[in-house]
Amino acid sequence: MIQKSQAIKNNAQNVTDYPNNNTFFLTWVFKTDVEKSHIIDGFKRICALVINLNHSSQNRFPDRKASCVMGIGYDAWKYLNLPNPLPKELKTFQEIKGNKHTAVATGGDIQFHIRSDEKSYAYDMAAEISSFMAPIADCTVEVQGFRYWDSRSILGFVDGTENPHGDAREYFAVIDEQDPTCKGGSYLFVQKYIHNLKAWNDLPIHDQEKVIGRSKANDIEMTDAEKPKNSHSALANVGDDLKVVRDNMPFGNVASNEMGTFFICYASTFSTVEKMLNQMFIGNPAGNYDRILDFSTAVTGALFFVPSMDMLDKFSG
Repeated sequence: MIQKSQAIKNNAQNVTDYPNNNTFFLTWVFKTDVEKSHIIDGFKRICALVINLNHSSQNRFPDRKASCVMGIGYDAWKYLNLPNPLPKELKTFQEIKGNKHTAVATGGDIQFHIRSDEKSYAYDMAAEISSFMAPIADCTVEVQGFRYWDSRSILGFVDGTENPHGDAREYFAVIDEQDPTCKGGSYLFVQKYIHNLKAWNDLPIHDQEKVIGRSKANDIEMTDAEKPKNSHSALANVGDDLKVVRDNMPFGNVASNEMGTFFICYASTFSTVEKMLNQMFIGNPAGNYDRILDFSTAVTGALFFVPSMDMLDKFSG
């Protein structure tokens, strides 16, 4: 495997950090009744704030795995007249519609991904960001994720088993030669899924395992002969040379029974993510869609570009 230089790794935002105990996902859309000059000024301030928050967390709480990642949408990139060339694969995400299920497109201008093992610090970072963003944008998605047992989704299965580890995380998540003008950046794709837990829990465990393609208790993948062609593990995996770094987290409100998974991935090429989504929602072949979608509905979908730290610093000026 080709390894990226240490300089590119150090210049990237914290896209390859591992999931931890507490996460905030925040999607913002610029206000239409605020002057463009005010939005541009606010954007510069938020870029500086993200740099500050990450430096501060490393100094104050080095063992809390705290970080804040910021992504920028296509429309926002154009609106802000950002000085760097447009990333090659950054675009407005368009819905992917299969015969039965749809990967909806809901958009967004700025996306924040906040992590910390200390919930109080994750909250403080989210609050600081919100105080800076509120005058120039509206928050359209706010999800507080949490670690559920040994990194399981609320459906009860381990989530992210196929994630790359070690140097492979940078290789698949951080741009290098794919787009020389955007080295150290990353594509960020997010979806909020709501689970139909009643329907899911009505399934016998044996049938649940067929939907996922793994054993529920021990997270052991089925053999190719055992695994259904429409299982999640069969369709969400598009090849060992086409991987992404996932950082999914469960969320929800128990009393209202709105429980789900916030899907988030970082990739050096968005085309890899598109291939995965096409297989899941349209099917491979067409019609053989991901069976998990019968129990988990995507209610948001948006693509962003995560600038390198150097790019963020340039944008803040």
